[in-house]
Amino acid sequence: MRVHHKSIIVTGAGGGIGEGIARRLAEEGAAVIVNDINPALGEKVTAAITAAGGKAHFVAADVTKGDDWARLVQAAQDFGGRVDGVVNNAGWTHRNRPMLEVSEAEFDKVYAVNMKSIYWSAVHAVPALRANPDRAGGSLINIASTAGIRPRPGLTWYNGSKGAVIITSKSMAAELGPDNIRVNCINPVFNPDTGLSAEFAGGPVANAQGAGDADAVARRAKFLATIPLGRFSTALDVANAALYLVSDEAAFISGVCIEVDGARCA
Repeated sequence: MRVHHKSIIVTGAGGGIGEGIARRLAEEGAAVIVNDINPALGEKVTAAITAAGGKAHFVAADVTKGDDWARLVQAAQDFGGRVDGVVNNAGWTHRNRPMLEVSEAEFDKVYAVNMKSIYWSAVHAVPALRANPDRAGGSLINIASTAGIRPRPGLTWYNGSKGAVIITSKSMAAELGPDNIRVNCINPVFNPDTGLSAEFAGGPVANAQGAGDADAVARRAKFLATIPLGRFSTALDVANAALYLVSDEAAFISGVCIEVDGARCA
């Protein structure tokens, strides 16, 4: 039980990577606050964790709003007795298209979900982490993307938001280190099983068996060809990285970005 007795918030945990992280942390003993903006999805994940013997509590919240973050942190304190970690996984992208075709509303939503959410998580979670006894501090993990260091055409504003997540994570680590609060980043490569994969790719992507129309098959092949290890990332790949970073095994790891990318960024 690598995170036994830890109380951890996971945002955007109603499916995809967030669900994988929430399930993995619960398997290793954490009391997990499952967050999603969609109650049906979040409740389903929470029920599955509980049925498997894990500890989980669902909180519907919009991560772009400060009041909702206050509720998330309070829920973690009530459910787990404290806050030990936050995984900022919730993310958004605009459709893959030329940069000048992205509307202001799309731009604003990308930066609100991908960046402003981290601001609000810090405003509300950092005081809770500082208040932990014995200078226990805690761990903040921001899920960015390989797009932030190896950008793809057609995703300029999304790429920029993830680059901002990366440099912000490093700056947070430097500033919060004296409080024994570690801040790290995970950069997954493309995952066709996430809810945003079609937007990211500019259209549907063929499944692992190659099912789909010719355009979907071509999109899948195009993305796969950029990954030297020859497969896409999975939710479990990212979840295992998050488990390490939030655990005491990573007690001296802060300010780093782990590329979970099959050597795409090598």
